[in-house]
Amino acid sequence: MRLRSEKMGWVVRGLIRSGGYDYEVGKPIVEIVNTWSEWNPGHNHLRMVAEAVKRGVLSAGGFPLEYNTLSLCPGQSLPNRNLLALEVESIICGVGGKEDPAPYAEPADAVVFICSCDKDIPALLMAAARINLPSIFVLGGAMLPGKFKGEDVVCCTDAQRLERDLRAGIITEEEWREFRECVFPCSGACGPMGTANTMQCMAEALGMALPGSACSPAILAETYRRAEESGRKVMELLKNDIRPRDIMTEESLENAIKVLMAIGGSTNAIIHLIAIAHELDIKLPLEKFDEISRKTPFLVDVKPNGRYPAVDFHRAGGVPALMKQMEPIINLDVLTVTGKTLKENLANVQVKNANIIRPLNQPFLREGGIAILKGNLAPRGAVIKHSASIDRRLLHHKGPAVVFNSPEEAYRHLLREDIEITEDHVLILRYQGPKAACMPETGALPIPTVLAKRGVKDIVRITDGRMSGTQFGTIVLHVSPEAYVGGPLAAVENGDTVELDLTRRLLEVKLTDKQIKERLERWTPPEPRYNYKRGPHALWFNFCTQADEGCIYPFM
Repeated sequence: MRLRSEKMGWVVRGLIRSGGYDYEVGKPIVEIVNTWSEWNPGHNHLRMVAEAVKRGVLSAGGFPLEYNTLSLCPGQSLPNRNLLALEVESIICGVGGKEDPAPYAEPADAVVFICSCDKDIPALLMAAARINLPSIFVLGGAMLPGKFKGEDVVCCTDAQRLERDLRAGIITEEEWREFRECVFPCSGACGPMGTANTMQCMAEALGMALPGSACSPAILAETYRRAEESGRKVMELLKNDIRPRDIMTEESLENAIKVLMAIGGSTNAIIHLIAIAHELDIKLPLEKFDEISRKTPFLVDVKPNGRYPAVDFHRAGGVPALMKQMEPIINLDVLTVTGKTLKENLANVQVKNANIIRPLNQPFLREGGIAILKGNLAPRGAVIKHSASIDRRLLHHKGPAVVFNSPEEAYRHLLREDIEITEDHVLILRYQGPKAACMPETGALPIPTVLAKRGVKDIVRITDGRMSGTQFGTIVLHVSPEAYVGGPLAAVENGDTVELDLTRRLLEVKLTDKQIKERLERWTPPEPRYNYKRGPHALWFNFCTQADEGCIYPFM
């Protein structure tokens, strides 16, 4: 195989040497794509991780050069996922494309992607699929839990619970402050099985990261040893010409979806996996997720679905142990970045804690943690993580709608103590979809204060937006098409009866098609939440697809 770096002219070689490097012609160049940033715990340790990767590359005869990208904390908007994917492809491929790096490209021969969080992992998986150079993913690992009143607590999940308890008068302001001080104890992705740790599991389940990478404690030595091993391994992938499209296949995508269902992972992973499949030229309809979910049991006891932090999932054996339990229902012949098949990787794997990772015949739930709903409220589908429902009776529920057009309006109403609302009501938050608002994580509306004080812990909530994977409750998300483009959610009025039925996978408003059509004929969309006239968000507004299509750009 001819190296891309062999095509470099003397000017590019001179530019490399100007950095003080004694580059030897003929050594393969390995691009270290690093999402390091000082802004958040998911990324602030990745500079040290990169140094470990470089040790591995150098020891195996490669020449590592680091490139820092956008660093996408969960607070970053969904459009930045697409922006990061395009940025990395542009840097590495340039105008000439992946086989011919000239002009305007960094002519790497192989790539190591270092990432940790919600949107950078899928963005870089999308980029890897497009670039298709020998590649490996180094995952930053998970944050350790904090301790509050002797209990392991993790950010976001336990914050949602305790903020509700604060408003209900169960804990004091002083206790709330104590919790906030302890819940971010160190570097790493947020501690539950939120979107960050879910996407780490997806990268590993797809075969793109070394076994045992996902959810390892970010600050422990094993994370850095594995990073160094990954640096050596990418040189083997280059030598054997094993590329992302050899690893990320239709079969490995199905394996990843099965793992997603078994861990009760973040609903955001559905949008991301559809987008990754698109970059691989694989059709992945929303219905496929439900088909797999009905045949895949929910097996993992990790917050927000269960009791344990994500690092305890890793200590129980992590993704390899889970896939070992799932051997009868997954494809074992897929190739991985080890250069071996999944079957070979799992040969000597054992589950270390069967209380956290259950066997197939002793599941927590017979079906996967996520389901796809349809009906006249979501003709193209909606998503629910029912494994995180607090009151499972609500999964079969009819109630009157209370409609909000913005998060601010919802919070002003729900946090008041003089509102008339019951646990039978269905809260609807609309105009949070891709076009209206960049699809923010606003879906987990708070339990109304008047209900929290009565001990109510869950209520049905519906939105065309997303929610953080760290959150819990009976919450229907990603309603498609969104209200802003004239989806049926725009026709719902206060008092309309809404039905959720998990068994029938139904999401419906008790209106006739004629009534919905007449209301929409009188309806006009509101102004979008943001100014989309210029810049990358204008690109998003003009081209992004709906949630059921992965929120991609058609030209990606």
